[in-house]
Amino acid sequence: MEFYSFHLMPWPYLPPDFDEKYSSAWVTCPNDLYDPERGTALYTRYIDELALGDELGFDGVCVNEHHQTAYGLMPAPNLIAAALVQRTKRAKIALMGNAVPLRDHPLRIAEEVAMLDVMSGGRIISGFVRGIGCEYHSFHLNPTYSRERTEEGIDLILRAWTEPGPFSFWGKHYRVRYVNVWPKPLQQPHPPIWLPSTGSVETIEWSVQRRWPFVRTYDTLDAIAAMFQCLRARANEVGYEPEPEQIGWMLPIYVAETDEKAREEAAKHVQYLFGWLSKRPFEFTLPPGYISAQSMVRGLEVAATKTGQSRSYDDLLDLGIICFGSPETVRQRLAAAHERLGFGRLVGLLHFGSLPHELTVKNMHLFAEEVLPFVRALGPARPAANDGANGRASATTVAAEARS
Repeated sequence: MEFYSFHLMPWPYLPPDFDEKYSSAWVTCPNDLYDPERGTALYTRYIDELALGDELGFDGVCVNEHHQTAYGLMPAPNLIAAALVQRTKRAKIALMGNAVPLRDHPLRIAEEVAMLDVMSGGRIISGFVRGIGCEYHSFHLNPTYSRERTEEGIDLILRAWTEPGPFSFWGKHYRVRYVNVWPKPLQQPHPPIWLPSTGSVETIEWSVQRRWPFVRTYDTLDAIAAMFQCLRARANEVGYEPEPEQIGWMLPIYVAETDEKAREEAAKHVQYLFGWLSKRPFEFTLPPGYISAQSMVRGLEVAATKTGQSRSYDDLLDLGIICFGSPETVRQRLAAAHERLGFGRLVGLLHFGSLPHELTVKNMHLFAEEVLPFVRALGPARPAANDGANGRASATTVAAEARS
């Protein structure tokens, strides 16, 4: 089992009247709510927290890309990765990921990621994403072509990394007379590819066909189980059983001395993540044309959770959206989830929302000392073929038992 520490780099200083005065933390959230002087200190702090994961023995640290939002101050993940190359020695640096269709040209991604891979001595994981619906409002891009641009752009990037240049590429969206990337990546044939996602049908299909790891972002345990079951069923249809390393799960994790201490220290900060930072109008999440008909049902479920109305702390625990508690509680929860989901990569959001630096560092140390050795020892799991009502009951039971 591999463990990666993930950071959103959120803005923790939204004003007390934010919920009453502002309709969204995305796209239209006024940028005069941002203070560059505070931002300078915040970037220093956040990079320190990511670099700490290397010192604590995590397998890797993760960055990502969002635009025009208080939710995450990382519009250029490759810049943060470049800073981490100089601050880390051993840990992999996972880009989760570069939003291919938001760039004017995917060859810029090919060049930047290749540079990072060489600079880091081959420690880069290259995640690719489309960017969520909000990003298409931010860049005034037609979301109808987002899937096409993503797939064609990734094909161009992979060819640029693996084929001798110069060669020509003539696609529908990208046309290049000379493809001849300098430098080429150190890892051969190219850095590992991940597909972080909320779980569209098309992304699952890509994961299955190319056998690239699929990393499911936080959601209810039931939704995660259904998605992984879908991936396994599709892989079986094309003739193989996916290895645990092809399946990753990301969620907020907080470890304290006791369950009550975890609630006391972290509850309001994770609700800041799922409340104010996630607040946006429905139309920002699902602009017309962004999602296919077969993925629409799942898309509507996701959009309904992004209104800024955070669930209660107990609901977040019971539904498996977060994993908080004493070391023993967190170990029990992760073991039960692993038995049900069969993931081989765990991505922990060890900082979330407005969690202060001192509590983030405390959480990271407790996780590394009290939970990580247990996580590494988790063996292969074989989830049931039909994870229906019984799975839901067991998830609720485990959550209740862990609180008691």
